[in-house]
Amino acid sequence: MTHVLIGYARCSTDKQDLAVQRETLLNLGIAAERIYTDKGFTGTTRTRPGLDQALAAVRRGDTLVVPKLDRLARSVPDARAIGDDLAARGVRLQLGASVHDPSDPMGKLFFNILATFAEFEADLIRMRTREGMAVARAKGKLRGKKPKLSERQQKELRRMYDTGDYSISDLAAVFSVSRPTVYRTLVRLAAVPATEA
Repeated sequence: MTHVLIGYARCSTDKQDLAVQRETLLNLGIAAERIYTDKGFTGTTRTRPGLDQALAAVRRGDTLVVPKLDRLARSVPDARAIGDDLAARGVRLQLGASVHDPSDPMGKLFFNILATFAEFEADLIRMRTREGMAVARAKGKLRGKKPKLSERQQKELRRMYDTGDYSISDLAAVFSVSRPTVYRTLVRLAAVPATEA
């Protein structure tokens, strides 16, 4: 029976590039068509289509290969759950060039230490992000999401709504925005009760 190498790579934002991770996996012997990826998903998000496909693709005796553990999971419970599931199915987990053996006590300890560091790193990033946002907010540089319509457009939308001649769908079409945007604009201008939005 042929044992297959299945690769998985992930980056947290759409602006990041998977090229380095893909190159690493190719150099580790994974065929390009057997590399599954997720882009724009954090490691703390458990529902990831690429990861689900990779986990579905591995069979008993196969090896799931990830460049680093933090690409697979950013929390200890999640890393353990994935590791335990793979072990129960008879699938090996390879982190970079080293294969993780969950049945070996030293291998299990090493895996748990790596998972703890991945979670610690994710927590640090979140903390730094919150601190950076707090500083930006204090300096007046962080004002929240900019409305899709200008102040003038919002007033015109409200005026048109008040005439009673335009439905929410009509206003969405006229201003080239979604219905929820029309509702939010009207709620912001106190034209309709918040429950309608």
